[in-house]
Amino acid sequence: MTTTLVTGIAELVTNDPQHARAGASEDERLLGLLTDAAIVVEDDRIAWVGEARRAPDADRRVDVDGAALMPGFVDSHAHLVFDGDRSAEFAARMAGERYDGGGIATTVAATRDADDDRLTALVARRIAEMRAQGTTCVEVKSGYGLTVEDEARALRIARRLTPETTYLGAHVVPSGSDRAAYVDLVCGEMLEACRPYARWADVFCEPGSAHAFDGDESATILSACRDAGLELRVHGGQLGEGPGVQLAVELGAASVDHCTYLSASDVTALADSSTVATLLPGVEFSTRSPYPDARRLIDAGVSVAIATDCNPGTCYSDSMPFMIALAVREMGMSAAEAVWAATAGGAQALRRDDVGVIRPGARADLAVLDAPSHRHLCYRPGVPIARTLEV
Repeated sequence: MTTTLVTGIAELVTNDPQHARAGASEDERLLGLLTDAAIVVEDDRIAWVGEARRAPDADRRVDVDGAALMPGFVDSHAHLVFDGDRSAEFAARMAGERYDGGGIATTVAATRDADDDRLTALVARRIAEMRAQGTTCVEVKSGYGLTVEDEARALRIARRLTPETTYLGAHVVPSGSDRAAYVDLVCGEMLEACRPYARWADVFCEPGSAHAFDGDESATILSACRDAGLELRVHGGQLGEGPGVQLAVELGAASVDHCTYLSASDVTALADSSTVATLLPGVEFSTRSPYPDARRLIDAGVSVAIATDCNPGTCYSDSMPFMIALAVREMGMSAAEAVWAATAGGAQALRRDDVGVIRPGARADLAVLDAPSHRHLCYRPGVPIARTLEV
């Protein structure tokens, strides 16, 4: 085994409150901040964390020269298996058109037409782009195939690049399909074909959209997927209040994502559950929609994550630093809360305890900032100061 000492760390975000100094602020405790710190990595795991002056010897030494170091970003919601271009749709929304989910059909057609090699290369390129900005763990959904063969293909491709794969045959009802017959397909033959390549199942639960699924349809699909051994996630509350949050909580879903529109009972249900509210501020930026009220959720005791929702229609950005900046500017979060949500919060949304944190035994998934503090992620929006640290 090879050990590497990473030193010269001006500020270390551990997300482990035990490292916060005596008298630390609430934000410092949340992030478990250490200054003048060092860590030791043994192969691909964290072996030691502490003050640089107490660091043990190691086989190698990496000096980050006064930079901030933190867990790599955990992007728990992304749609990366796609082909095609929808920039014209984006321009139309900027001119005032409302998003309703209908543009997904355009991506479905382009994705079906792409061969395996092209789709694999596209997904690999997008993940490489994420890593270049500090993201070390990403969830990838299907949902742009909507046939048995194309959904299974999307998940096979995604599984080569990440263990966090999500079956989203219930993204939208394909144009011209009978709704009941399509729900049966998603719960039957399609699920059976996709199950070997997926950890998760998801559904776009939006009763106000003609393209998505209502509460009863969503419950049927999620129950079938749970019975097949998949863990659950839910798209809910993106376009208006609906049953998505309550359904996620009742079925024990790990996360309900979007949460732009929530009732008081939705917030209470989330606060009383282990379901994470995953917020996707890039969608609101890209659709001119109201932002989720993160402050309301955090103050109620809800666990909050931030993710990109990188997709060709409503947020073609894979930048977690950009999402952090939006969360602070538009959603009432402090810099520390946003960084926690983009790391430890994402890990909770994926039910992982080995990422999103720097402590002995965790994966050595690290991001380094060309800055002395995590605050620069929102202080310098749009500047590429974050990158994955390879040790």
